[in-house]
Amino acid sequence: MALTAIPVGFVGGLFGIGGGLITVPFLYYIFSSVGIDQQYLMHLAVGTSFAIIVPTSAVSVLTHHKYKAVDFDIVKSYGVFVILGVILGTIFATLLKTKSLVLFFSIVIFFLGIYLLLIKEKEKDVIMKIKLKIKIIFGLIVGFISAPMGIGGAVMNVPILKFFGYSINKAIGSAAAIGFLIALFGSIGFLITGSYLKTNLPLSLGFVNIPAFLIFIPITTYMVRIGARTVHKIDKKKVSKLFGIFLLLVSTKFLFEYMKL
Repeated sequence: MALTAIPVGFVGGLFGIGGGLITVPFLYYIFSSVGIDQQYLMHLAVGTSFAIIVPTSAVSVLTHHKYKAVDFDIVKSYGVFVILGVILGTIFATLLKTKSLVLFFSIVIFFLGIYLLLIKEKEKDVIMKIKLKIKIIFGLIVGFISAPMGIGGAVMNVPILKFFGYSINKAIGSAAAIGFLIALFGSIGFLITGSYLKTNLPLSLGFVNIPAFLIFIPITTYMVRIGARTVHKIDKKKVSKLFGIFLLLVSTKFLFEYMKL
């Protein structure tokens, strides 16, 4: 478990994603191997992932901010609608059975992987003004999709911000800040809903597993600094393609898991 926290933190800082795309699959298999109730298996993985992302993304944001790569204006004006989407998405996720949640995760990850493989790097000199209705629509969609998946939403927010003229570095830094909001409200939501349902999962508060949280945090918060610094020094095109391939592999694995459930 500790070894997995290393790439989670590094990739989280590199892409501003918080690491949920790696954490959720890993936690799913760990919890499955120790006999967690299958009914709440995916819910526990997602809730715990959100809890881990909170401090990890906070450190990532602070590091990106040192490079002046965080637009806090867009974080505030756009983030409020993302939070509303997270609240709705958390309720939606709680109503889903593990099998449905696994399929949802697999499908979304697949299309994100394809997107990362096909996207071309374009940076504009001028940041376009994003209309309020666009912020509302994209914010609700990103928050709603992120909640059932246990991710910080950067895989969607980075392309969105780039489309509106943000440099890749500022898009990643700003997405990390928005991801902090998603993780904060997502973890609170899963903690409350898990407690309300009286799941009685071992060593957990609601849908947040305490031992997994405590093992991950020291490592991810250290590695995320390295990842966030690295993103300002490397060719992100190649890394983006490799990450797209990784997502397709994760999607395929979860599709097989869905077929076995």
